[in-house]
Amino acid sequence: MKSFRMPRIWLGLITAAAIVAAMPPQRAGAEVTIDITRGTVEPLPIAIAPFKGGAPAQADIARQMTEVIVNDLRRSGLFAPLDPKAFIQTDLDDRVRPRFGDWRVINAQALVAGSVTPEADGKVAFRFVLWDVFAEQELRTEGYAVVPDGWRRVAHIIADDIYEKLTGESGYFDSRLVYVAESGPAKTRVKRLAIMDQDGANHKFLTNGESLVLTPRFSPTRQEITYMSYFNDTPRVYLFNLQTGRRELLGNFPGMTFAPRFSADGNAVILSYALEGNSEIALMDLRTRQSRRLTNNPAIDTSPSFSPDATQIVFNSDRGGTPQLYVMEADGSNVRRISFGQGRYMTPVWSPRGDWIAFTKQRQGQFYIGVMRPDGSGERLLTEAWLDEGPTWSPNGRVLMFFRQTAPSTSPKLFSVDLTGYNLREVVTPGDASDPAWSPLNQ
Repeated sequence: MKSFRMPRIWLGLITAAAIVAAMPPQRAGAEVTIDITRGTVEPLPIAIAPFKGGAPAQADIARQMTEVIVNDLRRSGLFAPLDPKAFIQTDLDDRVRPRFGDWRVINAQALVAGSVTPEADGKVAFRFVLWDVFAEQELRTEGYAVVPDGWRRVAHIIADDIYEKLTGESGYFDSRLVYVAESGPAKTRVKRLAIMDQDGANHKFLTNGESLVLTPRFSPTRQEITYMSYFNDTPRVYLFNLQTGRRELLGNFPGMTFAPRFSADGNAVILSYALEGNSEIALMDLRTRQSRRLTNNPAIDTSPSFSPDATQIVFNSDRGGTPQLYVMEADGSNVRRISFGQGRYMTPVWSPRGDWIAFTKQRQGQFYIGVMRPDGSGERLLTEAWLDEGPTWSPNGRVLMFFRQTAPSTSPKLFSVDLTGYNLREVVTPGDASDPAWSPLNQ
C-alpha cells in the first residue's frame, strides 16, 4: 500500500495551512472585531439583512448576492450568520439607520445591509453598510458599479470587505481554484484540469482528458497556470494561458520535468527534473527561457517552493535517508534540514504570509497535513486520514485546501481546514477531485 501511494507525493502534491478564530460577546461601546490570532473557534453572530432591489431583475440579483455573502462568511468558520426568520426589523437597507435594540435582542453583534440599483449606462450599482450593533456605529460603507453579470464577484468582494474590517486581515473569497478533475475506473483514470470560483461557481474544464495532468499551480501575477502533463507518455511541465487557452512546453530538458511552482513575482518557475536517473531542482526564467540548476546531490530533490520574498526555497529530499524538508537560499546555497520529527515529510509549500510552511507527512500508514515555522519549529499536524495530500494556501495565508481519500476504495475529494486544525469542510466539486491550487485574489 505504501508503494502505491508514494509516487503521487514525490511529484509534488502539497501546499499549506491557515488559522482562524472568533471573539467573545462584545460590550456596548466596544468596537466589534475578531481576533484571528487566538485559538478559539466560537463564530461571531452576524446578521446579513436581505439586500434590497427595485425592479424584479435587481431584486433577483439582490437575493442571490445575499446568499453568496452569507455562504462565504459561514464557510470561513469565523462567522455565524443568523436566520432571517429571527429578524425583527425587516425594512432595513443601506440608507436606513438600524433599530439597534431589535438586533441586540437576537444577539447580532455585526449587521450588514445593502442595495442593488440600476444605472443609466446599463451597469448596476451595489452598496452595503456594515454596522457594529453594540457600539451603534457604522464600520464600513462601500459601493461598486459593474455590469449585471458581475454581481457574483461583487458579492465575494463585499464578503472580503466584511472579513477584512472585522478581522484586520484581507479576505480570500474573491479567488479561484484550479484542480484535477478525476473520473473513470482506477486502471483507466481520466484526469482533466478544471477551474472554478472558490465557492464552486463558474466551473469549467481546461483540458479534455486525453493526457494525464497533475500538480496545477497558479501564477501570482498573470492569468496563467503551470502543471505537469503526460503528453505523448512523457511527463513534462507546461504553461497554460487562462485567457487564450494556449499551452506551451516549459524548457527543453532532456528528461521528465515535474512538481512546478511559480516564483513570487511570477517571472520564473521552479521545478524538478530527471537527470541521469536522479531528481534535481532547477529554475526557469520565463522572460529569457534560460534555466539554472540549483541542487547537485545523488538523492531525490523535489517539490520546491519559494518564500514570498523570493530569498529562500523549501523542498523535500531523501538525502538524509528518508524524505525530509530542507531550506536553501534562492541560489541553491546554504542547504539546511528543518524537519526532524518521526515519519516522512514531503511536498512543502510556503505560506503567502511567509510565517508557515505546510507539508504532507506520512507515518505508520496514515497521512497528515501539517505546518511548521520556516526554521522547523512549531510543528503542528492539522488533519489525519488514510490519504491527505496536496495542501494549498488561501491568498491570505489563513486557510489550507487539500485532497483526501478515507480508504483505498473511496474517491478523492477536496477539503479545507484552518491553521488551528478546526473548521474542516468538504469543498464540493461536480466529481472526484485532487491536486487543488488556490489563486491569488482576482485582479
